Amino acid sequence: MLRKFRSVVRSVVSAVLVSFFLFGCTGVPTNVSPVQDFELPRYLGKWYEIARFDHSFEQGLSNVTATYTMRDDGGVSVINRGYSAEEGSWDEAQGKAYFVGNSSTGHLKVSFFGPFYASYVIMQLDKQDYQYALITGPDKDFLWILARSPNISKATVEALVQTAQNAGYDTNKLIWVEHDKA
Repeated sequence: MLRKFRSVVRSVVSAVLVSFFLFGCTGVPTNVSPVQDFELPRYLGKWYEIARFDHSFEQGLSNVTATYTMRDDGGVSVINRGYSAEEGSWDEAQGKAYFVGNSSTGHLKVSFFGPFYASYVIMQLDKQDYQYALITGPDKDFLWILARSPNISKATVEALVQTAQNAGYDTNKLIWVEHDKA
């Protein structure tokens, strides 16, 4: 009887872990709120990565951009592109994104690997002109500053960094992305 109970417990724990990895990474970090009154059509297009926390999937890349376009199924096509000086070539990743809740909230789930999704939370946005954004992932290990051009004002950068610090991010970990290729 005890063996059967342990087997059932292991099965339940395994199911919970699989569910977490498949569906549990679409949350919002503590002290972060997605922007409201978000307008996807204004967000679409090309964005330049100004700064980021480093991760293996972007390690060593410069000239990083993200381009967002509509998909036929109502989702968003995502193309991330960056230059690897070490390899002397461009690296590109294609993904897809969908809103987690309603389309006026800047909280999407994005996937570059089949059924595995992670949060894409727009925590600050230039709502007037859609010229810069502060993005996080499912936890505070992910942070990006994006802009419509490869250079933004020092005052804007300082304000975005301050917002991230106020939310509990270690902004000393930011890597400033070089943009020197066409």
